[in-house]
Amino acid sequence: MQSMEDAGLRDKLALERTRLANERTFLAYVRTALSLLAGGAVMLQFFPDNPPVVTLGWSLVGVGGVVLVVGIYRFWRVRKRL
Repeated sequence: MQSMEDAGLRDKLALERTRLANERTFLAYVRTALSLLAGGAVMLQFFPDNPPVVTLGWSLVGVGGVVLVVGIYRFWRVRKRL
């Protein structure tokens, strides 16, 4: 039979694993956003005279910003629920 102390420890460790998973997910959002922002910046820097590439570059910058905002929002929402 399991003691109450073991059950409390198991719950505490499960909560800590969930917090760490939330942080890893947030860092994945940040990594993706930075990749999109960097890709857009490279296109804007190296192809300034090509309008379709400039449009794509600004689109990537915008999507990168949106991904970052969504990641921050999800991180705080899950953190608050924990």
